[in-house]
Amino acid sequence: MKAYFLALLTLLLAPVALAADPAQVRIGYQKGSIALVLAKEHGLLERRFGGTAVQWIEFPAGPQMLEALNIGALDVASTGDIAPLFAQAAGADLAYIGAEPAKPHAETVLVKRDSPLRTTADLKGKKVAFQKGSSSHNVVLRALNAAGLSYKDIQPVYLTPADARAAFEQGSVDAWAIWEPYASLALTQGQARLLVDGSGLGLSGPIYSARREFANDYPAFIEALLQTLSSAEALTRSQRSESVKILTRSMGLPENVVVRYIDNRPASPISPVGPEVIAAQQATADLFYQNHLLPKALTVQQAAWKAPEPLPGGARQK
Repeated sequence: MKAYFLALLTLLLAPVALAADPAQVRIGYQKGSIALVLAKEHGLLERRFGGTAVQWIEFPAGPQMLEALNIGALDVASTGDIAPLFAQAAGADLAYIGAEPAKPHAETVLVKRDSPLRTTADLKGKKVAFQKGSSSHNVVLRALNAAGLSYKDIQPVYLTPADARAAFEQGSVDAWAIWEPYASLALTQGQARLLVDGSGLGLSGPIYSARREFANDYPAFIEALLQTLSSAEALTRSQRSESVKILTRSMGLPENVVVRYIDNRPASPISPVGPEVIAAQQATADLFYQNHLLPKALTVQQAAWKAPEPLPGGARQK
């Protein structure tokens, strides 16, 4: 009897071997998420993970995506650098699982072609439209600081990309802070002019986040998922013409817009979230808190995810 209880106790205390792949994964993406769009269109995840039902859900911007992740309606999300900070401040138990390099030329502040505004300093007192809690929010704040202005020097108008574009075209705002491919679309149509982009502003790149429980339950799947998405992103170089055609069709944009978008971004493999990414995100979180744009100070390291260490036999421990 004693031996039985010892065996039972050993079984109860033993690390749990986790399933390799989930039955389902819900992935959030945006129109401009090149790695995800190409993976979706080529069916790369569906082929690699035959036992997993892959559900693709498009969002207008990162904040809406991470709201869905926070309530358990999404498993993996690809957003700009700021959305995860706002989500963390709101109490979301998200985990940073990967990051892409910064894309400063893909983050812009636009004005009308005939606008009298010529420099960032000219934005003082003006209405600037952008998605609150997005990468554009970061560009606006950093550009203002670089020009010797503060956030209080402008009139922020918080709008989704579609609503901001309408407001910009109607002339109800003076400037529009927006990311690609929306920026290239506006610029190629000839009604907009670049005021400033993210060059020299110390921006971070896109962040891949997951529900922490999902990442902890399926660490090998998360690692393979990011590898597959990196392979999809690499197609923009190894199969450029085909990728342009696919993105043109899937994004519903003119081909010259897609070409300009691709040319405005560096090679963007997805890397593990290392100390440099955490430090950059922490600096941004501190900047937003100091400007009273985040409700509380954050410790970004708490959002970093590390795959559980493999146990003998290949299992992993939670």
